[in-house]
Amino acid sequence: MTQTPLPSEVQALVDRQAIMDCLNSYCRGVDRADRALLLSAYHEDAQDDHGVFCGSANAFADWAFDYHSKYQTGHHHYILNHSCELKGDTAHTETYYLFSGINREGPPVLSGGRYIDRFEKRNGRWAIADRKCLIEWQAFLTDVTCDPVHLTALRSSGHATRDRTDTSYERPLKVTSAHRTFPY
Repeated sequence: MTQTPLPSEVQALVDRQAIMDCLNSYCRGVDRADRALLLSAYHEDAQDDHGVFCGSANAFADWAFDYHSKYQTGHHHYILNHSCELKGDTAHTETYYLFSGINREGPPVLSGGRYIDRFEKRNGRWAIADRKCLIEWQAFLTDVTCDPVHLTALRSSGHATRDRTDTSYERPLKVTSAHRTFPY
């Protein structure tokens, strides 16, 4: 069966969404230490230049997981402003990011910069072909004093882990009707 092509404007929206989904998979993959998910954001021959690391996507995954597990107990990658120049099966994107990490030693870190990517659509799949990570600033945060009982209450809906046991992988997600009450 022959598939009817989408109008160009609709195809552009579909392509842009696939690229955003890829960027979100990258962030979730690195934060959850999910190698398959992280590598799904890259084409097999992709190169990544993170300044302190430059090499293949597979080598980047090794480096990133090793670095984060060695120096941090938790971290988040957030993507923000995003621009995308589509031209056929190639897209050049600029995506602002924030990174936060709880360091094993010293205060938490917050940094910002941009991912400069060349995406390619190969066999109907958008993925990163080349990436440069521009790290533009970094700051260390001071801890905020918080009542331990309040922290326990905040964390009572589940535990965050950097692997596939994280709550985000639960299928189906089910919230029990148990009501927790914590005195503040």
